[in-house]
Amino acid sequence: MELETQMQTELLPDFLHLYHSFGTRSATLSGLLQHFDDDPTAICNSSPAALRAIGLTPKAIARVKRRCDREVATDLAWAQTDNNQLVCYDDNSYPALLRQIPDFPLLLYASGNVELLTAPQVAIVGSRLCTPGGAQTAFDFAAQLAAAGLVITSGMALGIDGEAHCGALQAGGHTLAVTATGIDLVYPGRHRRLAAQILQQGLIVSEFPLGTSAQRPNFPQRNRIISGLALGTLVVEAAQRSGSLITARLAAEQGREVFAVPGSIHNPQTRGCHDLIRDGATLVEQPRDITRELTQLASFVIEENRADDNVDITKVDPAHRRLLDTIGYDPVNCDILVQRSGLTIDQLSSMLLVLELNDLIQSAPGGCFVRI
Repeated sequence: MELETQMQTELLPDFLHLYHSFGTRSATLSGLLQHFDDDPTAICNSSPAALRAIGLTPKAIARVKRRCDREVATDLAWAQTDNNQLVCYDDNSYPALLRQIPDFPLLLYASGNVELLTAPQVAIVGSRLCTPGGAQTAFDFAAQLAAAGLVITSGMALGIDGEAHCGALQAGGHTLAVTATGIDLVYPGRHRRLAAQILQQGLIVSEFPLGTSAQRPNFPQRNRIISGLALGTLVVEAAQRSGSLITARLAAEQGREVFAVPGSIHNPQTRGCHDLIRDGATLVEQPRDITRELTQLASFVIEENRADDNVDITKVDPAHRRLLDTIGYDPVNCDILVQRSGLTIDQLSSMLLVLELNDLIQSAPGGCFVRI
C-alpha cells in the first residue's frame, strides 16, 4: 500500500514514528517496509512475537514500539505551512534518479518548488576556501547551465557551493540546495539571505529531522543525495582530501557522470580535480562540454517523469521556436545551424539542449540533430 502524494494519509503518522525512532538511513526500517509491503501501520501493529519471528532483535522491536508523538506532531504542523512538503520514498514527487541509489533517503523535507525534485539537475561542488578565479568559474558555469534549462544542485556551503547557487539565481534559473541540518535551520548562518532567495526561486531539501544541528557525520551523508539527484557532478576546485571528492566518488559509484575543471599545478585547491581527471572524470573547460554529455541522459529523465507525452509547441520560447524552424526532419550538424540561425556555438548548444529536453529534437549520428 503506497503513501499518497500529498502525504495526508492515515499511514503517514505511523511512518513518521518509525522514521524518527530508527533514524535516517536505517537498513532495518527499509527492510521492514519491504517485508510489510510499504505499510508502516502494519509494522507498528505487529506483535513483538511476530517481529521476533522475522528476525528483529529486542532493540529493534523496542524501536518499532517506541512512540515519537512530539516529533510527529512537529513534522505534520510544519508540512501544513505554505511551500513545505514531506516527500516520502514512494510519492509521485519523489525523484526517480534518487530512488536508484543503494541507500536512498526514505523521507525528504522540502521547502520551495517541489517540482524541481524531478527536473534534470547537475550538481556543482567544490572547496569552501576557493580562489576568486574558482568562485567566478562556479558562478559562470552555474549561470550558463541554468540558462540551458538544468537545475543547479549543491549543498549551500560557503565557497563554490554558494557561488553555484548564486549563478543559477542570477541567470533567472532554478537551484536546489541539499542541507546537512534540519531544513528549519540555515547553515552556515552567513547564507540566510541566500537561503531566502533559493526558497523564492528554487528548493531546499533535507533528510534530517527538524531541529537537527550541524554535525560532522551529516555532511558526507548529505553528499550522497546531492550526487544522487543529479545527472552529473561538476567539481570546481577541491583539495585532495575534501568533501567535494566524496561527492564525486559517490556520483561515480551511483553511475553518474563526473566532471572536473582543471587548474594551476601550483594551486593546492585544484589537485583534487586533477586526481579526478586521472581517475576518469571528464575534463571540462566550458559549460557546453557538460551539456553535450548530459543531453541524452536528461532526455531520458524527462521521458521517465513526464505525465503528458504531448509537448505544446506554442508554449516554447519564441527564440527556441525560431531555431526549431531551422532544423528539418533530416539530420543537420551544428556548423550548418550556426550559419542558418546566426547564433554563436555557445548560444546554439544551450538552446539545442532545451529543445532536446522538451523532446522537440533528438541527437543523430555524427553530431547532428533532427526534428521529431
